[in-house]
Amino acid sequence: MVEFFEWIGLSGLDTTTVAMIAGAIMIVLLLMGYPMMVPLIVGALILMFASFSTVNPATLVQQMIGGVEQTVLVAVPMFILAADIMIKGHTADRLLDLVSKFFGHIRGGLPVTTAVSCTLFGAVSGSTQATVVAMGKPLRPRLLEAGYSDRFSMALIINASDIALLIPPSIGMIIYGVVSGTSVGDLFIAGIGPGVMILVLMALYCYAISVWKGIPVLPKADWRARLKAIRRALLAFGFPVIIIGGIYTGTFSPTEAASISVAYALLLEMVIYRQVKLPDLPGIALSTGLITAVVFILVAAGMAFSWIISFAQIPGLLLGDVLATAAEHPYRVLVLIAVAYFIGCMFVDPIVVILVLTPIFAPAITAAGLDPVHVGTIIVLQAAIGSATPPFGCDIFTAVAIFRRPYMEIIQGTPPFIIILLCSTALLILFPQIALFLPDLMR
Repeated sequence: MVEFFEWIGLSGLDTTTVAMIAGAIMIVLLLMGYPMMVPLIVGALILMFASFSTVNPATLVQQMIGGVEQTVLVAVPMFILAADIMIKGHTADRLLDLVSKFFGHIRGGLPVTTAVSCTLFGAVSGSTQATVVAMGKPLRPRLLEAGYSDRFSMALIINASDIALLIPPSIGMIIYGVVSGTSVGDLFIAGIGPGVMILVLMALYCYAISVWKGIPVLPKADWRARLKAIRRALLAFGFPVIIIGGIYTGTFSPTEAASISVAYALLLEMVIYRQVKLPDLPGIALSTGLITAVVFILVAAGMAFSWIISFAQIPGLLLGDVLATAAEHPYRVLVLIAVAYFIGCMFVDPIVVILVLTPIFAPAITAAGLDPVHVGTIIVLQAAIGSATPPFGCDIFTAVAIFRRPYMEIIQGTPPFIIILLCSTALLILFPQIALFLPDLMR
């Protein structure tokens, strides 16, 4: 392999030039339709054999294995499995009924109900795509029947579902915690404040749209109906209690919380609600296994690529000027991080962006003296925005499959929500306590 790179003339070039060539090849491979793990591994191999021929190739394999053997990553398939069980069951319907009984009668009540329901299900499932599937199917017909446009309805569901990436349990928070060495428990708690802020901003926008369009309100539910809805949905709130309460009382770790959430989901849907049957479990497990395999392959390839770019000192080469002034201009570092992750997540899976860019920006974060928990919430927020932002937001393609509408029709209503999310980013940068208030309170 070393001889091949010598033959094509790459081995004699400086590291910066090799890195640029590797980046260009990775982009070409992406455009050719290769899965994301292929460009990541190819880029890592080019850097290793062209610039560091003396390094044992087995080191790269060790980095890949080490990337996926961390105990905290066990939480990822567990949370995915819990979400799949609840999608098969009726947890989403019970949460939706509860929220509609309390908010359905106010101006803009139905879209506000949609935003709140997506947030609550996100707090139960931790998955944006699971939230789009679980909430999109029942809510879109209701929004259309009430008089809201289809593009508004679809955009609302997609973007409100992205709050799931901030509200615990968040897979994005877990991945960032693994890469950066930050406490996953602190990140979970820190995501609550920004998630609630985005929910409030979206609710205000929904209210304004409803007033402007003159949408009539729904009948007000009496307290008897509300109490019935509370009883039906009460057990579903055991998920955030288990995850947040259990971690911060020291009862169990985030990984143990994920396992317990699976047991709780099985108890809820199979024993109490009786919506999931024993023959359904193999199909649910297969779905979880497929998603988990994709995530773990990306993590392994991403960790190998992250190691080689750190070994090559590419962060210093790319961010030399930023590193030199980081201590004097921490806000400049935060803005640069937000812009880089936002652009990256528009084109590439957010997990990959977190894996690749976090090691690059780690020296600047340290030099600026920034709180890694605060930085983590900003990064995961950009991942949330990217999940619903053209051209390649994963939630957009989930919506295409679920709603069976053309791609261009689905993205037409997204700009106002993207603006809301970008404003939330600015507020989070300017006021770190939005994210840090709860973690500081619990320490």
